[in-house]
Amino acid sequence: MEHIWAPWRIQYILGEKPEGCILCDKPAEKKDVENYILYRGKTNFIMLNSYPYNPGHLLIAPYSHVSDPGKLTEEERNEHFELISKSLEVLKKAFDPGGFNIGANIGKVAGAGIEDHFHSHIVPRWQGDTNYIPVLADLRVIPQALSDTYQMLRGKF
Repeated sequence: MEHIWAPWRIQYILGEKPEGCILCDKPAEKKDVENYILYRGKTNFIMLNSYPYNPGHLLIAPYSHVSDPGKLTEEERNEHFELISKSLEVLKKAFDPGGFNIGANIGKVAGAGIEDHFHSHIVPRWQGDTNYIPVLADLRVIPQALSDTYQMLRGKF
């Protein structure tokens, strides 16, 4: 049996879970590098997912704390989808993926980890990035550190 070490995960597992909403709190802190915020628009922002499925896994969220995308203003909705398009462009140039998964998990039963604040996920995909490990071991291997991914994408938006 092989062991894959992911020592950075213990910080999340044992750490105190923050109160509040990280999609409200992180942009309010004005610590973009530490919080992996790549871009701030007028009504939405882009950040790296701290627990990514693949390198370059982005979250796009409005500054408004709403759970339902139908409650976004027209301006918020328009910018949100403009940022999805911009993210695809940037990720194609930076990582040359073979495809993307784009989506939103709305509600706990749909898999939402942050169910009170609507956000979209963009996950770059490559041929062969889903191998046998997730099937056999309920495990994912992320081949790049978040700080390295952030440096590759910083300033590209």
